Amino acid sequence: MSIIPPIENRKEKTVVDHTKVTSKNLLLIFTRNPELGKCKTRLAATIGDVNALEVYKFLLNHTVKLTQPVNAIKQVWYSEAIWNDDIWNNSIFDKRLQQGNDLGIRMAKAFQEGFASGFERVIVIGSDMYDLSKTDLENAFDILKTKDFVVGPAEDGGYYLLGMNAFNAQVFQNKIWGTASVLQATLDDLRNKNVHLLEERNDIDLYEDIKNITVFQPYLKNL
Repeated sequence: MSIIPPIENRKEKTVVDHTKVTSKNLLLIFTRNPELGKCKTRLAATIGDVNALEVYKFLLNHTVKLTQPVNAIKQVWYSEAIWNDDIWNNSIFDKRLQQGNDLGIRMAKAFQEGFASGFERVIVIGSDMYDLSKTDLENAFDILKTKDFVVGPAEDGGYYLLGMNAFNAQVFQNKIWGTASVLQATLDDLRNKNVHLLEERNDIDLYEDIKNITVFQPYLKNL
């Protein structure tokens, strides 16, 4: 059973003081609030809402561990409401609320805010990547020192990472988010741009994405 933080803990609050941080790297972590029946719905269609929530909570904890030591300012962008008392340490992660009618608008706003705040390299990731490491993220930031864009292709036709060193609105427009067309449409937008493609990785959306991975077997044993 999931324990959901009480309503009084779901307030907008920023604890991180950016004026005391010298890093010009900004890591945007887009996440869904881990509530029963509201996350990993495609996975839940096979393993059930409770197991899907537990898988997602596992992935959230994994994301916390891999991003916490990254040399960057780190912002967590919540889908529904900001939770102050959760796994994201308020002194390390700056907490924000996503705004907009679709994922493209929400990401665009986050990138725009980042560049307007003086960051020179901005990267966005989701919170459903088991196949990702601290080294991968720091390597992506290093790439942005010589390339204008960095893209991490996902096996399902989307991307697990997108980074840039100057705001580009086009990559967030005219996409059918959540479909296999997103990566190619994004690369079409960046044709003739200075782009670096990372290794293809597997994000977690479906039962097939986890069925052969050992750490997820406890969530599948009762199927």
